[in-house]
Amino acid sequence: MLTLRERQINAIKQMLNLNSQQPKALAAEPVWKILIYDRVGQDIISPIISIKELRELGVTLHVQLHSDRDSIPDVPAIYFCLPTDENLDRIQQDFSNGLYDVYHLNFLAPITRSKIENLAAAALHAGCVANIHRVYDQYVNFISLEDDFFILKHQQSDQLSYYAINRANTRDEEMEALMDSIVDSLFALFVTLGNVPIIRCPRNSAAEMVARKLEKKLRENLWDARANLFHMDATQAGGGVFSFQRPVLLLLDRNMDLATPLHHTWSYQALVHDVLDLGLNLVYVEDETASAGARKKPKACDLDRNDRFWMTHKGSPFPTVAEAIQEELESYRNSEEEIKRLKTSMGIEGESDIAFSLVNDTTARLTNAVNSLPQLMEKKRLIDMHTKIATAILNFIKARRLDSFFEIEEKVMSKQTLDRPLLDLLRDGEFGQAEDKLRLYIIYFICAQQLPESEQERLKEALQGAGCDLTALAYVQRWKGIMNRSPSISQATQYEGGGTKTVSMFTKLVSQGSSFVMEGVKNLVVKRHNLPVTKITEQVMECRSNAETDDYLYLDPKLLKGGEVLPKNRAPFQDAVVFMVGGGNYIEYQNLVDFIKQKQTSNVQRRIIYGASTLTNARQFLKELSALGGEILSPTATS
Repeated sequence: MLTLRERQINAIKQMLNLNSQQPKALAAEPVWKILIYDRVGQDIISPIISIKELRELGVTLHVQLHSDRDSIPDVPAIYFCLPTDENLDRIQQDFSNGLYDVYHLNFLAPITRSKIENLAAAALHAGCVANIHRVYDQYVNFISLEDDFFILKHQQSDQLSYYAINRANTRDEEMEALMDSIVDSLFALFVTLGNVPIIRCPRNSAAEMVARKLEKKLRENLWDARANLFHMDATQAGGGVFSFQRPVLLLLDRNMDLATPLHHTWSYQALVHDVLDLGLNLVYVEDETASAGARKKPKACDLDRNDRFWMTHKGSPFPTVAEAIQEELESYRNSEEEIKRLKTSMGIEGESDIAFSLVNDTTARLTNAVNSLPQLMEKKRLIDMHTKIATAILNFIKARRLDSFFEIEEKVMSKQTLDRPLLDLLRDGEFGQAEDKLRLYIIYFICAQQLPESEQERLKEALQGAGCDLTALAYVQRWKGIMNRSPSISQATQYEGGGTKTVSMFTKLVSQGSSFVMEGVKNLVVKRHNLPVTKITEQVMECRSNAETDDYLYLDPKLLKGGEVLPKNRAPFQDAVVFMVGGGNYIEYQNLVDFIKQKQTSNVQRRIIYGASTLTNARQFLKELSALGGEILSPTATS
């Protein structure tokens, strides 16, 4: 059964094949073509199709729509962009300049009738109507980062950020446009999946706005006989991505949990995102090997699904990853030694029969070794890349004491007593950076049931002494006050951190031969626990009765009259799409992946796809909270 990512890849490959099905049997010479995309189209393609794959699909040139382009006759030009006024003006300009002989226009969102009429008028005026072969609406306006993880925007993602949704002076029409943009992308997602979901979401939140708009859009499409995009739903062999059961779409609002996005983390992928700014599966690491005096320039590392090591270990705790890299390195060195030994044993002297048989035997082994060289070279490249990334992370862990922060936050979340009072930690000049201390304090503040005013003031003084900008706290305090008034969610009780235990560091890593100097870094083993998002997902998938989720809206676009109440005796859902309005993170993604792994049985395959309007790490999220805090403080400052 195809995953979301594979379906999106197939849709884009079909588009690059000029929107015709490619017969599997014929590996014919591809039609050479050029691809012209806007920034959104570029973000969608770059994490899922490599330049090498584009070449294999016959794309000889891929360029930005708004760059200076030369005329290239006799080659089909595929446009892949949003139908914005700015993009359409540029396409009309290309028509009048006669840049290409064949145009295939693929729009990322449905183009309105008035816009397509303007485009037709421009084509008529330029005399190139016959050159426009196809105009398509492509429903692929989302970015697949993993088989089961998608986001809506990467470049200009601040348009859909937590700040954009929650800021004080958003005008109604801006909010409507923002919600419509999220709904259009989610609609495209379900068209790609080939399923109509049942929608659940908390009431009176941004998630409810999205849910109601999405239900309306899905219902209108289902009841429109000509334009129904889901008629394949039941008839298509194997149905959509999901089994015969329909998936549940759980729409959640970032406001339900502000602690997790600020949490220090311990798994490989989340650490790469937190400290090295992983974006679209690409991370830049400073090249340590640069010669003295030369400027260190960041080296791009592509963490894609063809990287077996990454796919195996992205969810593992960091020390486990360091050990695995060490083992891979040793196995590579052994293979290298084997080839060297074979080379020296080829220099056997004498013409005796023994020497001859040895040479024969060695030749066969050498041929075998030579054949495995390309795999060996690739293995070496990946080991070097992961060593570089892990070393960079290790330097951050040591400099910022990230292991200790992670351990303390887990204790705070699981209500354990701290080894050292928080005040001491915040006053300790050697202990981490200002940003890390602020993140720790906000998590402590959110998770504490009652924090006396006097203690808050002392902790804030310590934070100021450490050089923290406390603007964000104004917003977090207001947010906690509002949340505590809503009966279903008590912020302090919904966290249950798993706690950690420290085991002694692997002997392999402490030995001098290791490329990682792990001294001073704790080897923390994390106990499994569910984050708030995962808890709610479990309750909704199991259809369990629960004070918090019973009040959630229940919307079914297939019903003529929308019932908003959960039907009685509802069977549990096998599949869920969990979408976070206002930004998601790898910590929640990994937690959901671990949760669903435990739920698999031999006869029941259950799946969760996690999505978010944007992907933010703790630094970016803190910046958004500060901007919101600034809005609260500035009116008082000016009055």
